[in-house]
Order: sequence, then C-alpha cells, then structure tokens
Amino acid sequence: MRDMIEAAEKFVKNELGKDSSGHDWHHIDRVRKNARLIWSKEQKGNWFIIEMAALLHDIPDEKLNETEEAGLAKLDSFLSGLELESNIANLIKDCIETVSFKGGREIELNSIEAEIVQDADRLDALGAIGIARTFAYGGKKGHPIFDPGISVREEMTLEEYRTGNSSSINHFYEKLLKLKDKMNTEQAKKLAEERHAFMESFLAQFYIEWNGNA
Repeated sequence: MRDMIEAAEKFVKNELGKDSSGHDWHHIDRVRKNARLIWSKEQKGNWFIIEMAALLHDIPDEKLNETEEAGLAKLDSFLSGLELESNIANLIKDCIETVSFKGGREIELNSIEAEIVQDADRLDALGAIGIARTFAYGGKKGHPIFDPGISVREEMTLEEYRTGNSSSINHFYEKLLKLKDKMNTEQAKKLAEERHAFMESFLAQFYIEWNGNA
C-alpha cells in the first residue's frame, strides 16, 4: 500500500503544488498529520483509508476545479488507476465527499474515517494557520480584508457561500468560529479549543487596531 500512498502524494503535488489560495501541498500534508494525531488518540478506523482520503480530499473541490463534476471525474480517474478493491475506493470517496463545510451544511458521516478526516481538515482552518489561510484565500478571490458595510451572512445557499459579497473578517463569523462546535472526535474537540481561542484574541486585537485605538 506504500506505493499507492506515494502515488497519491505525487498526484496531489502535481495538481495543487502551485496553489496560492491556502489549498496547497503543505495544507494537504498538515491535514494528514492532524488526522494521524487524532487517529493515534482515538484508536479507531483504518489508517490507509484515512491517509488516502486526507491526501486526496481537495482534488474534487469545486473551488479548485472548473466544476464539481470535473473534480470528481479527476478523483475517480486517479483511484481507478490504482486498481483498489471497490469497497476500499468507495470508502475513500465517501470520506472525501463529506469533508467540505459548504456553507455549513449538515451531513451525516458514515464512518469514523470520515469523522477523522473532516476533523483534521477543519483543524487546519483554525488557529494561526487558519488565519493565514483566510487572508490568502480572500486575497485570491478579491475580497477586502474588512468592510464594516458588508454584513455577516447568517443563512446562505451554497452558491451564496461561494460567490456572495463578503470579506475575510466576515469569514471568521460565517465559518471559522463555528467549527469548534462541529468537531466529531474528542481529540479534535480538545485541539480546536486552543485554536478557537487564538482566533478570538486575534479578532479582538484586529478591531482595536482597525478603530485606531492601538
């Protein structure tokens, strides 16, 4: 199975190696490391499925492809080339399809592997790394750092979440600060607490400086 892991690493580096929106190879590798930490504490799940899903989780993301269908076809093509047992390939795909936040949708996860991969990805959207990735993605999309005239969106469709008018600071309220309470595993919940608190401290300092009170 080591050769399949190495093939996945090579494939992902080729597809996402030049990404500048916060979804590059280093993000993928951090998600894998987060997943390994959670898995080692939880002592549940098939590590091969978790590692493969962590490595490939951004391949079908519609943000990084012309369409969601094109991304899924890319993922299917890669997995087919590995000649995996169909049940293993389907478990990997199931993990990947349930990872994304997509505007806060609630979706039932079917396995501990999916829970771990989702937690691992969401942890990388929190803390100092999460802050850095938020502004990288916002800049890539042409969003302002902050605009007091743009209201935080409480309810939105997936289309509104992807293309609606927002700012990088609003993204904290529309997604990031919600993630702590959406973790699945006990280990991820513990890790999320500290990262969540760090983001709250950052926002408090941001508003002090924004308002000229520093």
